[in-house]
Amino acid sequence: MRRRMQMIFQDFYTSLNPRMTVGDIVGEPLVVYNLMQGTARRERVHDLLKVLSPNPYFVNRYPHEFSGGQRQRIGVARVLAVQPDSIICDEPISALDVSIQTQVINLLEDLQQQFNLTYLFIARDLSVVRLISDRVAVVYLGRIVELTGRLELYEHSLHPYTQALLSAVPIPDPAVEEQRRRIILEGDVPSPAHPPEGWNSSTRCRLVMDVCHQRGPEFRDVGGGHRVACFAVK
Repeated sequence: MRRRMQMIFQDFYTSLNPRMTVGDIVGEPLVVYNLMQGTARRERVHDLLKVLSPNPYFVNRYPHEFSGGQRQRIGVARVLAVQPDSIICDEPISALDVSIQTQVINLLEDLQQQFNLTYLFIARDLSVVRLISDRVAVVYLGRIVELTGRLELYEHSLHPYTQALLSAVPIPDPAVEEQRRRIILEGDVPSPAHPPEGWNSSTRCRLVMDVCHQRGPEFRDVGGGHRVACFAVK
């Protein structure tokens, strides 16, 4: 199971061993799972770097010799080495420049088609989520509050927290931006170690009810696979 599920880490500076060459980093999973040795492993590493790296002959260089975008590609190559079915992407582009973010997203989409991959993409940038996702789960304080398809979420969001998040996404059209209403979440984010009584978003929700301070709502399907946890949604 661990081989079939791999992970791309957010911090590409600390997720690559600085004492290992690129070839050793990408080839390490093949050794861990005892898949390939010797010449076969070197050829596999070379093939992966040809797909993902600006230069497949970087195998003898070290991580500090590469830019952030190149390091992230090395991390992706390491993940693909064992041919996984699904990949957890933990904010893989949040620390990159916007132009490099686009390159990495395009790369992930191409690899998804080429290797038939499933991504669990964790992100706070909702514009990126809309671009890359098929289904979106909105999480507040460790609990899923809304789950639906990408277009449904952005056009017909139901949970107050989701609506607040979407209202914070800037729109590059001054006329539209001026007319829309910004929803402000008041108060501070509670500690996950000491969540509030009842429902975890009760301290910041604009539609809070008395029952929200007593218990959490059912995470229910309101139609068409659109699931939401909110007493205010009928």
